[in-house]
Amino acid sequence: MIMFLSNHIDWIKAFHVIAVIAWMSAMLYLPRLFVYHTQTVPGSSESERFKTMERRLLRAIANPAMIVVWVLGLTLAFLTGAYQDLWLQVKFVLVLALSGLHGYFAVCVKTFAQDRNIRSGRFYRILNEIPALLMVFIVILVIVQPF
Repeated sequence: MIMFLSNHIDWIKAFHVIAVIAWMSAMLYLPRLFVYHTQTVPGSSESERFKTMERRLLRAIANPAMIVVWVLGLTLAFLTGAYQDLWLQVKFVLVLALSGLHGYFAVCVKTFAQDRNIRSGRFYRILNEIPALLMVFIVILVIVQPF
């Protein structure tokens, strides 16, 4: 199995990048939906539409993409031996932080679904910047490998 995977590293990388793009799309769009959702009246048809959009984005795109990112990323780290490199160890910490933020977004989806949100649109606008910043640092680590 390891020999088979080793012969297909480029394919694993390609699908890893595709999953990263899908995950990041969801991580950047979810908090934007939260911003718009805060501007609706709880129980209104608009609010219910946002609940559906948030739930579907989380379950159909964000969750599966995150799982694929982790599985393929760990596979690549061990097949290439890059897990020993400091740049990858730092990247790992940043991806853990992004995963924690993903978990927080899942909590937010549940909170909105129960009409119990207490945060402002401004809070979610600021929160929306965190995945983008993490992505910038992660890409720099992967491409530049500064250490």
